[in-house]
Amino acid sequence: MFTGIIEGTGKLLAKRYAGGGMAFDLEAGFELTNPEEGESIAVNGVCLTAYNIEGRKFTVDVSPESLSRTTLGKLSVGGSVNMERALQLSDRLGGHIVSGHVDCVANVRDRQPKGDFTLFSLAFPKEFGRYLIEKGSVTINGVSLTVNSCSVDSFEVSIIPHTLQVTTLGLLTRGSKVNIEVDIIGKYVEKMLLPRDPGGEDVVAEKGINQKFLAENGFF
Repeated sequence: MFTGIIEGTGKLLAKRYAGGGMAFDLEAGFELTNPEEGESIAVNGVCLTAYNIEGRKFTVDVSPESLSRTTLGKLSVGGSVNMERALQLSDRLGGHIVSGHVDCVANVRDRQPKGDFTLFSLAFPKEFGRYLIEKGSVTINGVSLTVNSCSVDSFEVSIIPHTLQVTTLGLLTRGSKVNIEVDIIGKYVEKMLLPRDPGGEDVVAEKGINQKFLAENGFF
């Protein structure tokens, strides 16, 4: 579990195919205090297991599933990544609850300066639009951010100078692809509200109470 508050950036030292997926050698740009073999480290928002830890260097395996759902496979050797070590129970929750399980990839549509801030507009698959709300939370490449505005297939965020300086978000340009994790709470709420049959299986939405049902029966 993570918070979306990036500890620092790191560098991809090497990448290679391994076991149907890939293995990355990485170097953190900060000290890995009291490292533990097998600990979780979020790399550009993707929860990965670190091993062969030596000082600031470590190796991670990236599964085929992670390669298909994220931008990790497109990283270039020497490129920078955002890093965050797993949350400890005594830590401040400065961002929001982040699992490190990326939902989709979004495209940067535009980047515009707004005074001291930078406004980013992003497009993403519309099936995830229901999980974003105005002033809610979203994670971009592992960074916890507040949604300024949103539609079914796009949203905007305003980023402060500090965040642009200490993360890789400052390197983003129009057309850049980024990893997106929506707020996990919304997904659990949706799951619990789905109608179920007596056996506990989810019922297809059209068979339950939804906006179409309410409209057809005169509720609005």
